[in-house]
Amino acid sequence: MDFEPWWLIIVPVLFGLGWLAARFDFRQMLSETRALPDSYFKGLNFLLNEEPDRAIDAFIEVAKLDPETTELHFALGSLFRRRGEIERAIRVHQSLLAREDLQLADRENAQLELAQDFLKAGLLDRAEQGFQAIIHTRHAQEAIRALIRIYESEHDWPRAIDAVQQLRSRVDEPVPQLAHYHCERAQALLEADPIDFDAAAQALDAADHAVRQNGTTPASETRVRLLRAQWAARRGDLESQRAYLQEVLDAAPDYAGLVAGPLLACYTALGRGAEGLTLLRTQYARVPTLDLFNVVFRALRTQDGADPAWAFAREALRARPSLLGLDRLLEVELSQEGEPAAGHRLVPGADLGLLRSLIHKHTQRLDRYACSQCGFEARRYYWQCPGCNAWETYRPRRLEEIR
Repeated sequence: MDFEPWWLIIVPVLFGLGWLAARFDFRQMLSETRALPDSYFKGLNFLLNEEPDRAIDAFIEVAKLDPETTELHFALGSLFRRRGEIERAIRVHQSLLAREDLQLADRENAQLELAQDFLKAGLLDRAEQGFQAIIHTRHAQEAIRALIRIYESEHDWPRAIDAVQQLRSRVDEPVPQLAHYHCERAQALLEADPIDFDAAAQALDAADHAVRQNGTTPASETRVRLLRAQWAARRGDLESQRAYLQEVLDAAPDYAGLVAGPLLACYTALGRGAEGLTLLRTQYARVPTLDLFNVVFRALRTQDGADPAWAFAREALRARPSLLGLDRLLEVELSQEGEPAAGHRLVPGADLGLLRSLIHKHTQRLDRYACSQCGFEARRYYWQCPGCNAWETYRPRRLEEIR
């Protein structure tokens, strides 16, 4: 292609157009900047100087001078909520919703923020209404997740299950706590009067399905088996109860401490107490835990007398020294009457009452379960932490065993 001299005109023309465009944008920026109130720049300066309180006051003044600053209102509301000033956050978001000229997307955002304000304030009824209002919008997933948390905190397990099903219809992701929702429902049915055995069995079947659907965990599987054992016990079916508890012992030996007492009682009721005790002693040799030690020692003391019980205790404590173990066997020994000499075989001539009192004072804090997520300690085992509401965060062992 031949060069044409007139092409040289294009270069200065393009340069001139670029210069004009830049000048126009710069003037527009200066015009917009002059239109911003001084409080806006004061607020930015306070933020840069890490003075959030004064920055918020400055931005509030801007919002009053220019009600059209929607994004600033959202920012203020979010700041108030994070700082715990929930009433001010609610007022900001309610004032946005009251505007008739608010765009649909901004209105949905304001409704979401307001619902989150109510949730943070603990006003669960109003929070639920707010999230329900946007459940068919682009915020549906976030709203449903919030509703699940609300129903869970209210222990409304049927509605929590429905909400999880709504979430699963929108997004393909596992919901591990679903099995526990069904278990909670089964537990409530088994504790009702009269017991609806059919409904409880259906809830446990649903829990089994949820375990398979969301991935197997030792905790969820164990809980389903324990509830099936409870279901069988309520019906007077001791053999089925024994079988379910035996499954826990075989499949999840770490949870032996939770089933040892009921399992031994079941064997005893079936006239097979010695067999049950032998089973638990074998289990203790495989996976020793403090709770299992306590059950075996008590059973030996009752069935075989003091000498075999103390022989087992000495051997177990030599292999795994434990203040809690010593405290529990002293408690059992002091509760026995008529055989004071047997209690002195551990420390001849010792005052067992005084010894136990001293040891017990130091073991009270060790005789607890602890949440691995928030550290909340409790004397009983929880499937859901009362502190942080997380599921399956309690190990089935006492603090002394995991420290």
